[in-house]
Amino acid sequence: MYLLFTVGFIIMLIAFITMFLGSLLSKKTFFDREKNSPFECGFDPKSSARMSFSLHFFLIAIIFLIFDVEIALLLPIIVILNVSNLFLWTSITFFFIMILLLGLYHEWNQGALNWVN
Repeated sequence: MYLLFTVGFIIMLIAFITMFLGSLLSKKTFFDREKNSPFECGFDPKSSARMSFSLHFFLIAIIFLIFDVEIALLLPIIVILNVSNLFLWTSITFFFIMILLLGLYHEWNQGALNWVN
């Protein structure tokens, strides 16, 4: 028990030392105007480099990512059709597709799929 406590203490000490040295060595100066400004072919930028981010585009991307992962989960269902019980396979596949369709209907009903401002 004493050995476990000692090893844990040493690991935490090494982690804290590493974090302290990392934060100490990576300090950047925020007083230099040239380093903080965006680089545009050696000239001062004509407009702000910080563009506003479209939240609607982000939500569409997240919905796409979720449905993309779910399609990747559907592909093995086709492969295991030959080696599984047909009733169990049908019920699980039906349940999974119904969850997908309910999620799609909810997103459509909330208006998240409309690409209009």
